[in-house]
Amino acid sequence: MASGDRDDQRFVEIIGVPIEAGAGHPGALMGPAALRTAGLVRALRELGHEVRDLGDLGRGDLTPAPWSEGDAATARLAEITAWSRALADRSYAMMQAGGVPVFLGGDHSLSMGSVTGVARHCRETGKPLFVLWLDAHGDFNTPHTSPSGNMHGMPVALLCGEDGFDNVFPPEQRATVNPAHVHLFGIRSLDPGERRLLRARGVDVVDMRLIDEHGVGVHMRRIIERVRQAGGHLHVSLDVDFLDPAIAPAVGTAVLGGATYREAHLIMEMLHDAGVVGSLDVVELNPFLDERGKSALLLADLVASLFGRRIIDPAVTQSQIGGQAV
Repeated sequence: MASGDRDDQRFVEIIGVPIEAGAGHPGALMGPAALRTAGLVRALRELGHEVRDLGDLGRGDLTPAPWSEGDAATARLAEITAWSRALADRSYAMMQAGGVPVFLGGDHSLSMGSVTGVARHCRETGKPLFVLWLDAHGDFNTPHTSPSGNMHGMPVALLCGEDGFDNVFPPEQRATVNPAHVHLFGIRSLDPGERRLLRARGVDVVDMRLIDEHGVGVHMRRIIERVRQAGGHLHVSLDVDFLDPAIAPAVGTAVLGGATYREAHLIMEMLHDAGVVGSLDVVELNPFLDERGKSALLLADLVASLFGRRIIDPAVTQSQIGGQAV
């Protein structure tokens, strides 16, 4: 796909978050490097955007978390807490800079930090925050409901203020998301405990059954219109397992029956045209499980679509070719 002169250039800041402590399989910490190798940064620059790559958040940015030494699960929680606090501060600063933050992961626990920083900024500016969670899973488990204990299955619950996460953020950092403003999209695997919580909290869940019946366009238009009417900021969190594993195998939590190539691109194209996206996560890419980089390349293409790559300007489709409208 190609694009011509554009009038929608953005200032984009990119940061890698090489964390895998929240996942059950090693390898996600290599995700940021794979996305850069796949040309994500180059693609955004070719679209005319001003792009600043801030490198990766490193262990030197972390501060010890307030968890005592103990078993492996406690150690992982301490590590995730440290990452989350450091990323929440960086995310908030990136929002303050006025650009579009893009967070490259790393497992999905990184969204605890990225979205918290965005939520803090939106609270201070009075802009309603909406979250579009493109994922096979609901990620609404808590430490009390999770069958696995892996925290990449808990970030939405933390962001919505569920119990069990009191020590992750100090009061000055903590900022939550209204559960009614969360849209889980492409869901096809929920645990019993999170299913009950999602119903109780009124979270919007668009599972693959609804997508099969109505198509992605109907549901995306509804979500986009909600954000527009509220004058809101939309944070998009894209998990590799949202996609069908046949086209994106590089994930440790693959679930059959995911979004197709064209469904995923249509979502990104619609979001770009709506102009409501203000921040983005790209998570759970595990290059160790990929096939010749196909998952990383697809993700880079999807991000490019979100930032405006298209075959032809929509206005051109109304032109006359050979005297006939097309």
